[in-house]
Amino acid sequence: MADTGTTTAPVQGGGAAGGGAARRARAGTGIRPWHSNDVHFFSADDGLGLTLIRVRGEQEPVKGPVLLVHGAGVRAELFRPPVDRTIVDALVDDGFDVWLLNWRASIDIGPIPWTLDDAAAYDHPAAVRYVLAQTGAETLKALVHCQGSTSFCMSAVAGLVPQVDVIVANSVSLHPVIPAFSRFKIGTLRPLMQQVTPYLNPAWGDGPDTLFSRLARGTVMATHWECDNPVCRMVSFTYGSGRPALWRHENLNDATHEWLRGEFAEAPMSFFAQMAECVKQGQLVSVSHRPGLLDRYADAPPRTDARFALLEPEMNRCFLPESQERTFAFLQAHRPGKDTLHRIPGYGHLDPFLGKDASRDVHPLILAELNG
Repeated sequence: MADTGTTTAPVQGGGAAGGGAARRARAGTGIRPWHSNDVHFFSADDGLGLTLIRVRGEQEPVKGPVLLVHGAGVRAELFRPPVDRTIVDALVDDGFDVWLLNWRASIDIGPIPWTLDDAAAYDHPAAVRYVLAQTGAETLKALVHCQGSTSFCMSAVAGLVPQVDVIVANSVSLHPVIPAFSRFKIGTLRPLMQQVTPYLNPAWGDGPDTLFSRLARGTVMATHWECDNPVCRMVSFTYGSGRPALWRHENLNDATHEWLRGEFAEAPMSFFAQMAECVKQGQLVSVSHRPGLLDRYADAPPRTDARFALLEPEMNRCFLPESQERTFAFLQAHRPGKDTLHRIPGYGHLDPFLGKDASRDVHPLILAELNG
């Protein structure tokens, strides 16, 4: 495991495979020139090369490490959109030692087939150990989103990351509940689509590369008229139900809406197949025999002392608010009063990190929970 040193230039992708999104034009960035970006290469427990980006401001951190974990088919830079103040800015300014993880779902790593099991067993435990070894800290906190949240919560509930003491989880945790049309897509259309493509890719909106991708793009362009950004429209087809599905247009500034065109790429059918089974079972389930994992994740008390703070965007059309409500009820049943649930009115799936007013509406809540 080697530290590559420090780069003060904007990080265009620190992935082990060179960075798919780095090859695409970007409309702007939320990466600050006054932040140092120390890119660390390390190995998951199955040998896959991953990266961590350590972000520091002009002052040395006075608090412990916090690990940020992105969702599927994006990358660590998702937390640094071109807004006036990002969640990374807020964490650095509050004194945290900030680490952004590019796990195997990152578009800077792949495309490779993966499942939540792979990440839960191999990626997150290795990342936690690495950060603690580099910082000398005994514990860390985690801010996790979407499939970074589901897979990280699997690690936590299975007892694989006992060093984590606080988990702030956005959108979904242990109980994926999705809209009716999404259930149709993942349960009925997905088995058909995976016969002809190994992955789905919102970037097909700008550049379809196969016959199937051209057909998918044509279908989406004919049925989604919500904006003039073809990648935004493809994202809604890929990940949810709605126009759009992952954010509210009124919550994004124009620069962020354009920047998103370079921040989405391949998500494998192996992942969608597991999520279909999780939705069917009503909770996260394993589909493999990876070491240390559970078969089901909400059938027994969680094997972690970490406190969970669940963020529930009210307008979420990727995972319905009921997702976090079910997980909160599960946690309350086993350890009443320990964990919290926060409904965020007027916000969609990704808006807590992408929204132009998230620094006012959401970031103080996240900081309060991490400092709690």
